Amino acid sequence: MADPRLLAALDLMRRMPPSRMESSLEELVDLVPDLTDDLLNTVDQPLQLAKDAKGNAYLLCDYNRDGDSYRSPWTNEYDPPLEDGVLPSTKLRTMESLANDIFDGYREMYYEGGAVSVYFWDLDDSAFAACVLFKKDVETKIKGLNAGNWDAIHVIEVKPGQSGKAGYKLTSTVMLRVAVDHNVKGAGTGEIGRA
Repeated sequence: MADPRLLAALDLMRRMPPSRMESSLEELVDLVPDLTDDLLNTVDQPLQLAKDAKGNAYLLCDYNRDGDSYRSPWTNEYDPPLEDGVLPSTKLRTMESLANDIFDGYREMYYEGGAVSVYFWDLDDSAFAACVLFKKDVETKIKGLNAGNWDAIHVIEVKPGQSGKAGYKLTSTVMLRVAVDHNVKGAGTGEIGRA
């Protein structure tokens, strides 16, 4: 049975404004430090952007993190460097590289900018998992729109079956934030966020 404190913490996080997700999570971790790992592994946070040593942009998440280092899907190297960081098998790394190229083209056509990262990892001898991350921020101020962003996290678990078939499980999270200014019509300001 799950820890009732963890269930209460997760229930509380669902009720917090998405625009305060990171600060709410930090404050909750301060209140119950022994739940830190469970909370960080369970609560989806807005995606952060980084650049690897070659200048390639990539997204940070729990799926490319090892300790305090993050792996670039473009170079397959950790920043800060790790000698024993977890890396995908050769077969999965080939699939990961191809998926990053494909989804980068998709990102440009569909989002017209933003960032995408795809990460693969082994689950056991034959099963594997992958995540596809998208981040798009409003780049120019539009009348009445102060800020906005879209973060999407898609996690796929694949278990090969018999006769060349496979079973899969897809879990998606989309975090949308829009801050609007209705002062033009005297209605005030507003912010919408949903995770």
